[in-house]
Amino acid sequence: MIILGAGGAGLMCAAHAGQNGKRVLILDHAKMPAEKVRISGGGRCNFTNIHTSHERFLSHNAQFSRNALAAYTPADFIALVESYGIAYHEKTLGQLFCDGSSQQIIDMLLAECAKGDVQVTLQTEIGIISYTDGHYLVETSKGPVTAPKLVVATGGKSIPKMSATGLGYRIAEQFGLRVRPTRAGLVPFTLSPDQKEKYASLSGVSVDAIVTVGGHSFREALLFTHRGLSGPAALQASSYWSEGQTVSINLAPDIDIYDELLNDRKSHPKSELVTSFARFLPKRLANLLGEPYVGKSRLADQSNKTLHLIADSIQNWQLTPSGTEGYRTAEVTVGGVHTDDLNPKTLAARNQLGLHFIGEVVDVTGWLGGYNFQWAWSSAVATARDL
Repeated sequence: MIILGAGGAGLMCAAHAGQNGKRVLILDHAKMPAEKVRISGGGRCNFTNIHTSHERFLSHNAQFSRNALAAYTPADFIALVESYGIAYHEKTLGQLFCDGSSQQIIDMLLAECAKGDVQVTLQTEIGIISYTDGHYLVETSKGPVTAPKLVVATGGKSIPKMSATGLGYRIAEQFGLRVRPTRAGLVPFTLSPDQKEKYASLSGVSVDAIVTVGGHSFREALLFTHRGLSGPAALQASSYWSEGQTVSINLAPDIDIYDELLNDRKSHPKSELVTSFARFLPKRLANLLGEPYVGKSRLADQSNKTLHLIADSIQNWQLTPSGTEGYRTAEVTVGGVHTDDLNPKTLAARNQLGLHFIGEVVDVTGWLGGYNFQWAWSSAVATARDL
């Protein structure tokens, strides 16, 4: 069998198939295997999330990932990690990271491949692919190769500087599978020139916030940058965002700002609004929000209606981003090979014998925090068991 892609999903699938007695060849145009694993988690690889469930994945078919995720769970991958003596820790919200380096995960995957006598061939360009008499013929820069099974683990379009391409989508379409529209996911929002000028002073400010879009809310850190909004809360929301959509942001989720302002007006009527803001917001953010009230900012001078408007601007801030930073900085690609055209238990193409799609190339996108790696491991094992 031939696997296209030496990323996490490709290596995992190859390891399991090889150890099950299959002859496996991995082809990849990259210089090094599993580059996305290497850079993930700040170089420590957020390799899974203990809270993984199909409900934390985006897909045209919300149930599609259920089978694969249930058949190979975070506990299964953790057991593999522990068998190699790799120390790890839980950071936040169920995210597991290596104590050391992400290279430990790559070395583990390569060692697993070696156990199955998997051949990994890098720096190899993929050319024309054809299917005749029950075999796939893959033309490459190092000559043609053939096999009865072809697994596409080429990833999506995110982070093109790592040579990410849309090859997997083209292969799907070649063999009659549909591809759902793709877009950048888990990516910072960008702001218009006017918005950037207005919020320029906030670059570097981070605040605990709830970001809501399309009925999906995420509470994590929100980071203001010189281009727009980043941080986990913004990245999570971006996967659900469509161009022109308004994002709702609660900058102080633990308190009722209106009640706080009422109490402050009663107990400290001569205090400035900014003084109240500074109790529950970072100083630079408090100063910016207080600017419209300079010269008329004593609490005693504010009506209940005004305090309501102020509170709403903090806890229900309505912002329409101009866009996102795109695939350049996106952690994942939303969309991909249509799940209706794949068997959910094996990820095999329904209309093409011996063809499988795994990992990010499929229209299954996880939340931030190890979910996408777990999908890589789970989808890879599901396919390997069918080969």
